[in-house]
Amino acid sequence: MQRRGIALLPLGLAVLAIAEIAVFISVVHLIGGAWTLLALAVGEIAGMLLLRREGIKGWRAFRAAAAEGRPPGAQVANSLAGLAGALLLAIPGFITSVAGLLLLIGRPVARKTIERYTERRVGAAVAGDLFGPRRVKVRRGEPVVVVEHDDTPVHAPSVPAAAIEGEVVEGEVIR
Repeated sequence: MQRRGIALLPLGLAVLAIAEIAVFISVVHLIGGAWTLLALAVGEIAGMLLLRREGIKGWRAFRAAAAEGRPPGAQVANSLAGLAGALLLAIPGFITSVAGLLLLIGRPVARKTIERYTERRVGAAVAGDLFGPRRVKVRRGEPVVVVEHDDTPVHAPSVPAAAIEGEVVEGEVIR
């Protein structure tokens, strides 16, 4: 599945280039050539400055988290979102600039998306090391006991939910 995405990358870049040219021509007709070139130049310069700033800021946040013994994944995900937005802003073109601005503005959403993607790719145990303890959704209901020899679920009688006291071990459910 992933190789198909890589194989379609040249086609996607060609479509993006054609769309960028069409938008550029439309903007030239709307505001004029000089203003259009000025807007592109401002976007590229802003993107370059943001790339530098986001890179330095991300590296410092990563080092601070590592020095304090905190999982650095949240800082890395936040930096990746900022760097991707700055890179899109630095690429000449209005479509990529707008996408970069949206990514920079919506950085918390992008960070959560990066974290979820990483969790799916590396598993819960590694994601816990990267991002710290994870939150889980708990649904109250009848406890289910699985019989070892034939994996038939047997419903146990209702047991009132009790608070967990003592040491809690983080783990992963494997079916």
